[in-house]
Amino acid sequence: MTAPETGRGIGTDYGALSLPGDSFRILHVSTGNVCRSPITERLTRHALADRLGDPLAGGLIVESAGTWGHEGAPMEANAETVLADFGADASGFVGRELLDDHVIRADLVLTATRDHRAQVISMGHSAGLRTFTLKEFTRLVQAIDPATLPDPLESGVVQRARSLVRAAAALRGWLLAPSVEADEVYDPYGAPLPFFRSVGGEINEALAPVVRALTGVK
Repeated sequence: MTAPETGRGIGTDYGALSLPGDSFRILHVSTGNVCRSPITERLTRHALADRLGDPLAGGLIVESAGTWGHEGAPMEANAETVLADFGADASGFVGRELLDDHVIRADLVLTATRDHRAQVISMGHSAGLRTFTLKEFTRLVQAIDPATLPDPLESGVVQRARSLVRAAAALRGWLLAPSVEADEVYDPYGAPLPFFRSVGGEINEALAPVVRALTGVK
């Protein structure tokens, strides 16, 4: 992979860090990049840190962007509150508009809705096999036998993550959503805090099997 860019909108200057030569980028996508994708990004980082200590040391990079991203905007205050509820760090976040380069560099793209997934895939860059809605990816990874994935202690987390994406893509046509709504995380923008908390709970619940599958750590 090419060297990581300076991280805009993620609270970390990856260009100033010494990253592993082998890395795996997870890109979370929503509409404005001020509610759902920031929550998902920071909850993912928080869960990875709980399991790995420092995700960057294992080569995992977590970012987010919006299809109509509010470039340079902070995340919504209610989103920050939700992250605080889970003990996750909301500091330093700056919104980004989704660009071709973000998709090109991502090893896994997880979107809030099927419309976002379609928009990412429509950008090209062979994104179809590595782009899923978050809940779709959760459903797929739960059907994958962990024993079929590389042992992270032997092969590293990056190789395990790449194998997981390939396995999920192979299952996609066989494990369909039980309903149209099953793969959607609805937009809380402008909603009161209780709805944000409900969405945050949905995201956190969907992320748990994903992070467990990525890392091999319960």
